[in-house]
Amino acid sequence: MTIHGIWSYAPGSGHVEGQDLTGYAVVTTDGALGHVEREAGPQGMRHLVVDTGVWVFGRSAVVPVGVVKGVDHAAREVSLACTGDEVKEAPRFRTDSETSDPAYLAAVGDHYGRPAPRGMSSPCGRGSPRPQGRPRPRRR
Repeated sequence: MTIHGIWSYAPGSGHVEGQDLTGYAVVTTDGALGHVEREAGPQGMRHLVVDTGVWVFGRSAVVPVGVVKGVDHAAREVSLACTGDEVKEAPRFRTDSETSDPAYLAAVGDHYGRPAPRGMSSPCGRGSPRPQGRPRPRRR
């Protein structure tokens, strides 16, 4: 998957265009994460804002929709193709303005789309090699 693919729902995910996922439970490969607070898509960078409740000290997380592996409308549940720790390690979401900040969203996309160290799987089973000579952006 290319880094740009991380911002689109995967074919066969069960996502129905126009369906509001607000309030749906969110689960990772290792358990419950929280619920969808809202969906946004500025400049084609579609993502979910997930309220993690007390899971991570009451903070929310931004998850690109390309990480969604399944949507079960009957159960009102969104399944992610990653672990809770992988979500926790993503760039921290602090303010609502970040959901429309291209630099912040690029860092989030880089986190979920980056290749893993040799011998390990990449986060959420995604990623494509970074072009040679192009450094990884620094986190603040």
